[in-house]
Amino acid sequence: MKNWWSTLTMRASAAEYRSLPLRGHDLLRDVPLYDVSSVDLPGGGSGRTVADIRALEAETAPSHIATLLYGLRYFLGRVFGWDREPMRPEDSFLERLSERDRRDSEITPGTLDGQFWVLYQFPGEALRETRNRTVHGFICTALVSCPNGYRLYWGVYVRRVSWLTRPYLVAIEPFRRVLYPAMLRRIRRAWLVAYTGMSRIDTT
Repeated sequence: MKNWWSTLTMRASAAEYRSLPLRGHDLLRDVPLYDVSSVDLPGGGSGRTVADIRALEAETAPSHIATLLYGLRYFLGRVFGWDREPMRPEDSFLERLSERDRRDSEITPGTLDGQFWVLYQFPGEALRETRNRTVHGFICTALVSCPNGYRLYWGVYVRRVSWLTRPYLVAIEPFRRVLYPAMLRRIRRAWLVAYTGMSRIDTT
């Protein structure tokens, strides 16, 4: 029997992720792929999209773990001035978008989403971007239909911006091993409530 960890979230291989037909592969061709996670989402019916995932996230109480870790990160950012300067348009990858990307995106490119800018959102894929004094980071989410439902991929890309990038990534390594699974488990539990009839979500 699979353990509770492997049935909820898992590290996905870079090769598996790169085999998906995603716009992000080309757009981020010169940005290192830092990490890939995935979660299986059973059922759901036909035609589910990334917009459905975003709606579930918006309607679900935040993970306590994510709230704690993000709160700590932003506190340290204020103390050390990591986030003092907002990302400038000239530093963004918005200029890499084609006219078709902009036309097909369900959300206007450049829309602020928390600490991120939305570069695009298509039915099966979305890309968000953030930049501060530690990293230039991107999160690509992709929703793929599978025989028993869907699989959600979470690809994290990191581009070096200064000497701080490497020590910062080393320092957060233990925390992201907790954060990413917690965020994906939250999505999975919200999905189960919405599409399989479960009546309770554990937000830990």
